[in-house]
Amino acid sequence: MVERILDAGRQTLIEYGYEGASTSRIATAAGISPGSLYQYFPHKDAIVSAVLERYSHALVSRVTTQMSGQFDQPVPVIVRATLLALFDGLDVEPAFLRAAVEHGTRLDDGRTLSAFEQRIGELVFAYLTTRRTGLRPDIALDTAVWISVRTVEHLTVRYLLDRPPIPRDQFLDELTRLVLNYLKPTP
Repeated sequence: MVERILDAGRQTLIEYGYEGASTSRIATAAGISPGSLYQYFPHKDAIVSAVLERYSHALVSRVTTQMSGQFDQPVPVIVRATLLALFDGLDVEPAFLRAAVEHGTRLDDGRTLSAFEQRIGELVFAYLTTRRTGLRPDIALDTAVWISVRTVEHLTVRYLLDRPPIPRDQFLDELTRLVLNYLKPTP
């Protein structure tokens, strides 16, 4: 039943956005009464938080799979592949992404977003630790990971919400170049 409610919550966010999503609409989409919905979730924000948490876990899993299968690849290959996995995972319905970005941090004090960034950061840190050669010798990995993860996340979300007239592959190429230039030693 919970999965059905979460699926209905996600679909309702896509169709109506956060403001238009209501427990009545979610219950209708789930094919249950509002009273039944309240047995599992006390209010709309609890449903939206659970939907966003499920989405975050799926996205982390997708990026983890992409990265772990390529730990032996050169830095440019894995950076591009990781950015692509993140991009594809975030490239959902604009209304859902907007609800996640605009309301996600407010709903659970930013814990879901922070946990997502931390898990992605841990993966990137682990990879860069194994690939210390080819990186700036003065780089503090924890700082570089924090800056890189948040920069990539912000630019990707803005690209997907704003839909600028930049082709997808060009955006990914430029974002890859940005990250690689930040990490590489200067001549």
